[in-house]
Amino acid sequence: MKTIALLGLAILMTTIAAHAESIYDLKLKDIDGKDVSLGDYKGKVLLIVNVASKCGYTKQYTGLEAIQQKFQKQGFTVLGFPCNQFNRQEPGSNEEIKQFCTSKFNVTFPLFDKIDVNGANRNPLYIALAGKDSPFPGDIKWNFGKFLIGRDGKILKRFGSGDEPDSPEVTAAIEAALAAK
Repeated sequence: MKTIALLGLAILMTTIAAHAESIYDLKLKDIDGKDVSLGDYKGKVLLIVNVASKCGYTKQYTGLEAIQQKFQKQGFTVLGFPCNQFNRQEPGSNEEIKQFCTSKFNVTFPLFDKIDVNGANRNPLYIALAGKDSPFPGDIKWNFGKFLIGRDGKILKRFGSGDEPDSPEVTAAIEAALAAK
């Protein structure tokens, strides 16, 4: 019975993602449990990142916040999506995750509800970002994978966990996306 329910949920999530005209059509929950439409970010350049608090890459919060501060006035924002799928490195509640990010790394960019980025319960956002119809398909390999989204909602680039958010490569891609009209 549980398998049938999970299969039904996976089909529903795939259908939702497939019928979304763009990521802006997706509805999500923020870290406080409030409904959020990605349409609220229409016209901005986004860096969408699956994050975790107990990972070797957790220090990337510093770089994520640095690029948030550097580029936010130009129409850029980081969106952080906690995920516990990789060695259970994000075990806390949303409240604990928010507290950790704000107290340890002074995170100001939006954080969202903990989600699955792979598998049968993959969030519709990640179906759009990494599913078969994405320009960069394939499972997320680890925490701190990054997707750069243009102002038009199109996926421009995919970066791996090892790509530091404030590296010349990533910042050049953000600057190019911000310059595109």
